[in-house]
Amino acid sequence: MKRDKKMAQIEVVKLDGTKSGQFELAEGLFSPEAINEPLMWEAVQHYRAALRQGTAATKNRKLVSGAGRKLWKQKGTGRARVASIRTPLWRGGGTVHGPQPRSYEYAFPRKKLLGALRSAVAVKLAEGKLFVVDTLEAKEAKTKSYRTALDKLNVKRTALLVESGKKLSDALYLGARNLKGVELVLSSEVHPYDLLRHDTAIFSQDALSALQESLQKSVSKRRAAKEVA
Repeated sequence: MKRDKKMAQIEVVKLDGTKSGQFELAEGLFSPEAINEPLMWEAVQHYRAALRQGTAATKNRKLVSGAGRKLWKQKGTGRARVASIRTPLWRGGGTVHGPQPRSYEYAFPRKKLLGALRSAVAVKLAEGKLFVVDTLEAKEAKTKSYRTALDKLNVKRTALLVESGKKLSDALYLGARNLKGVELVLSSEVHPYDLLRHDTAIFSQDALSALQESLQKSVSKRRAAKEVA
């Protein structure tokens, strides 16, 4: 796609690939200087940690089968002292310090998440793999229609479709859900991981506008906080 050197504008196209207009990008918001690779790495790590099931479990001393009584008296037998058949020292005994069900989620500051999202969008822009369409609504709510549209936009690998929550319709959901390598998300729920793991990102004009407004507010608050400090 054609865009000027300052990246102040980006072409808006239709699903058939024809030009529809221009979308104004906020000055400096998605510039190459906004790309922060360590921050994106943190965001991806946080997302992947939350995906972990954490269901690994071992049986400790109280969970393995076997009586709890003492096997023989403490002294006088000439044998080692043993309190229970469930001792970890014996075969079939409990496991010491083994994994237990847990959650791998942890808190991640919203400011860092939005910063990583801004970086991910800037990466797609720099690579020329971000498209803006006037609408994601196809003429027919059929998978074939969206496959044809993606072909006209020269999408050869995986693609992320981003739509505004106010514009999401059943037709769009039903038409895009069966496309291999294509995922549909809302602009309010898009994550840096979603953008980075798909080869191409396709935003509706309303979705990019909503996302840009949210990121602008975050940047403005951060700058104001620095000025106060």
